[in-house]
Amino acid sequence: MRWIVKRALTVAVTLFSALTLIFFLIRIMPGNPIDMMIMQLIMQGYDPEDAARRVAGMVPFVPTDPVHIQYINFLKGFLSGDLGKSILYAQPITMILVYAIPWTVFLVSLSLVISFSLGVLLGMFMAYRRGGILDRIFSLAASVTRALPPYVVGVILVLTLAFQAKWFPLMGPYDSRIPPGFTLEFISSLFYHATLPVLAYVITTIGSWILQMKSSTVSVLGEYYVTAAEARGLPERRIVTSYVGRNAVLPLFASLAISIGFIFGGSTFIENIYSYPGIGRYLAASVPARDYTMMMGCFLVTTVAVVLSNFLADLLYSRLDPRIRLG
Repeated sequence: MRWIVKRALTVAVTLFSALTLIFFLIRIMPGNPIDMMIMQLIMQGYDPEDAARRVAGMVPFVPTDPVHIQYINFLKGFLSGDLGKSILYAQPITMILVYAIPWTVFLVSLSLVISFSLGVLLGMFMAYRRGGILDRIFSLAASVTRALPPYVVGVILVLTLAFQAKWFPLMGPYDSRIPPGFTLEFISSLFYHATLPVLAYVITTIGSWILQMKSSTVSVLGEYYVTAAEARGLPERRIVTSYVGRNAVLPLFASLAISIGFIFGGSTFIENIYSYPGIGRYLAASVPARDYTMMMGCFLVTTVAVVLSNFLADLLYSRLDPRIRLG
């Protein structure tokens, strides 16, 4: 219990420090919301004075207090669940996040389940066939794909499979002609529109799982208990599942929990490419507009996801391996 309390306090301090740093870093960015809105209106053909008058109507949504006062108000709102209003969308941040988070979670969870499952299976296969032609091919492919940025793969998939081949839709979370609801037609449209974003995630993350699982499996295959199980004449399937697979996948569960948080941060480019209404798309729109409140809301979700995923990884690994907790 003391171990959990200590970890929980570390999480609280880390979260507070990260949010404080992000808050002040956003405020020292060049430009401010008012200047950005005036510049946009001028680019649309408005007179500078007319543009300034139009933007003046948005001043109630723009934080104009001193920075330390804004910080105190942010902490008060954070503790009470009120994150303010978006300058760009003129809507409460909590309302936008409640709408956007499920879309990002849908993409993240689906992508991680697919990439993790395939990576574990291929990694074990490569470990048993290490040194062979397939091992070399898969190792090279895994090393290349893990180094590719997700947005590059996303653009390539859009140009080839959506724009040229027209096998998949270019953008959107579902077909707008289908009414949302718990129907087979709507659910099929959801998965159909999510195919390319999920594929972009899987291609760029599966290589890491493959290499980690291969390394872990090779290490387990050299353990004495595996040799003893083989000497006892146990069936190969039982050795693979109970002795090798179960112990080899153990270190990957901690990485899986951490990846859940970090993939939230990496969703910005993918969701923006496919016009997917998740956290990443709102963050991409809020940065050039200097929408401070929207940026803080998006960074808040990402920061909480990363910190909590690390905390869950510690808890999970300590349950799977009690030596971590005792140490």
